[in-house]
Amino acid sequence: MAVLQRRHFLQAGMGALVWSVAGRPGLPKRTAALALGAEFPPMGSEPKEKLRDRFWIFTVYAGGDNQGWGLPRPSRMTPAEAAFYLGVPNLLFIRSDEQPPLDQFEQWAIPFRPLKRVVWSLVGSGGKTAQEERRRALELPKRFPNIVGFIMDDFFRSDGSGALSPTELQELQKHLKTSDRKLDLYVVLYTHQLHLPVQKYLEFCDKITLWTWHSKDLVELQRNFERLEKLAPRHGKLLGCYLWDYGAKAPMPLDRMIRQCQLGLQWLKAGRVEGMIFLGNTTCDLELESVEWTRTWIAEVGDQPL
Repeated sequence: MAVLQRRHFLQAGMGALVWSVAGRPGLPKRTAALALGAEFPPMGSEPKEKLRDRFWIFTVYAGGDNQGWGLPRPSRMTPAEAAFYLGVPNLLFIRSDEQPPLDQFEQWAIPFRPLKRVVWSLVGSGGKTAQEERRRALELPKRFPNIVGFIMDDFFRSDGSGALSPTELQELQKHLKTSDRKLDLYVVLYTHQLHLPVQKYLEFCDKITLWTWHSKDLVELQRNFERLEKLAPRHGKLLGCYLWDYGAKAPMPLDRMIRQCQLGLQWLKAGRVEGMIFLGNTTCDLELESVEWTRTWIAEVGDQPL
């Protein structure tokens, strides 16, 4: 017992000495700590990216899907809470039902500061957008540097036309280039829209997020993704994974949840997709089987190197 106590005392004393010496003016902490035998990663080395770094959550305001989608009970999970609950570092935030109000964008962005990457809505739920909304959104990255891009939700109509014209998208791209970085423009594309004449719009988008609206159609996910690769071979792509079957207004069958996650992981490791997106925060506090399985799965695979 005396030996163990002495060992603990020496370890604690060495730790205190490292930070005491490292804290001296003019002496970098790393230099002082190395002089005392502390182990640090090699200078200039960067931590390897993990699978978790490519996982996203797709969000709206808390309770935004409580009506009309058949959820078993109301949700109160906020976007940031849901990211924490699932264990993902990246978030897409979609404006829905006029929430947030235009004059509250900055306040709503504050809880997202701890996240690694945030993509903010330019075209909101249902394909709704307005010039003033876009203007205010485009100001956000100046104050919130983790906002790395913007997304256009429900962008394409049934005839293949878009919520914004190609000319408007071309002009929009000019505002996504700053002196020190390029912000990406994301767009939502559903598998049932792959046959539409959307190429002239995709030309002005940087990233495509692919979604299967009806879970019964996930049996065709592999074929549909190959169709997207032929349609847009040069675009970055992310796989959208619903946690609730919104098309059927019913729970996501677990076997279908597993299928889309397994395929997404395979494509992520192969470099065919840049990320996976889980939708969304309004399902995360309902104890759904699909959510709890996905949460466990993310915990199991998330720290694997990419």
